[in-house]
Amino acid sequence: MQLPSGFPVDEGSEGMVCKLKKSLYGLKQASRQWFAKLTGSLLKNRFSQSSSDYSMFVKRVQGRIVIVLVYVDDIILAGPRLGDLEAVKLFLKRDFKIKDLGSLKYFLGLEVTRNSSGISVSQRKYCMDLLAETGLLDAKSCKSPLDCKVKLSATKGTLLPDPSVYKRLVGRLHYLTVTRPDIAFLVQQLCQYQIQPRDTHLQAAYRVLRYLKGAPGQGLHFKSNNDLVLKAYSDADCAACPDTRRSISGYCTFLGGSLIAWRAKKQTTVSRSSSEAEYRALAHLVCEIQWLKGLLAELDVKIQTPVLVYCDNMSAIQIAENPVYHERTKHIEIDVHVTRERIKSGLIKLKFVRSEDQLADLFTKGLSRYRLSYLLDKLGVLNIYAPTCGGVMKFKGIVDLNQQEEEVQNSKGKQKLMFAEEEERWS
Repeated sequence: MQLPSGFPVDEGSEGMVCKLKKSLYGLKQASRQWFAKLTGSLLKNRFSQSSSDYSMFVKRVQGRIVIVLVYVDDIILAGPRLGDLEAVKLFLKRDFKIKDLGSLKYFLGLEVTRNSSGISVSQRKYCMDLLAETGLLDAKSCKSPLDCKVKLSATKGTLLPDPSVYKRLVGRLHYLTVTRPDIAFLVQQLCQYQIQPRDTHLQAAYRVLRYLKGAPGQGLHFKSNNDLVLKAYSDADCAACPDTRRSISGYCTFLGGSLIAWRAKKQTTVSRSSSEAEYRALAHLVCEIQWLKGLLAELDVKIQTPVLVYCDNMSAIQIAENPVYHERTKHIEIDVHVTRERIKSGLIKLKFVRSEDQLADLFTKGLSRYRLSYLLDKLGVLNIYAPTCGGVMKFKGIVDLNQQEEEVQNSKGKQKLMFAEEEERWS
């Protein structure tokens, strides 16, 4: 560091600098040095660093497991016994200056609630802050994040004079996809136009905010009675991009009945058929399953193989299961054939599913609000801030759903009677 102004300089010390003894915030190497020091301290305390996720450390104590998750200087401790966690806290207090925040409720914008049925994770406060920052807190909500008839393009619309507003908004929406799989596809679409955003792209981003306004507390629910069986769904939308004609890959992975991984991604090359697009999407999913299997093994969770992978394209399933020379596959890169290898090794097993039951459909295209609601229910997405089931709020009381349905049917009957009388009078 250069000597500060006014620092007394002795004779012969010209050109000297200050020696840095402690890494400070703002320096490029600060986070690296901090993580190196924390890692060394954890390894000395008999923790082992995960090879699947380098920010996770695991320690086994008399058959029990203690997990430490690190994000810069924010740490989560997890384990089946409170005494093991207290021992880790004492060890950390001895080497570092820490602050114990108690049971996990809020972490990096994630709100965590627990009860006997399981754990719910949402980003309600983060979502409300985003709506307040953009001035859409009082805007009218909409039922779907994207009109299913709209296709975003890089050439339609007028260029924005200040793209920084769009970039900041898309970046904040991208962080919301941690707990909101329902906006993953549209955020993937919006991220493609950050270099030269147009007014149509900004309008699509504002529609996402209006959709979030309808249910800001919606998030994931992890059930406590899962059977720990891994299964996955893979889908692709062939030639979905109007500019490059590339396909969109989408997949989602479940552990029991809980959604643990999902992705929407544009493929790197143009596919000549829908079968090829689906086959490439399977390759992305197979790599994800391989990683999840290793990660869960380090957490002492044994996964039953083969893992069922559901695909709605019979041609892609046949290409993966029958390694024969074919006109449709001779030009496909070798790395895409990882699906065949994992089928032979027994890691996965492909199974056909109808398009109506394809849960990964949410990550490949825009959907109607009815289809979106159906898939979110299947994915286990839950809004814990919604009114309780069994009744709806009306004025100051609660009306029974059966009673409300009966009133609707009576009103429809009265309308039909009125129409019949009017028609008879005119005749």
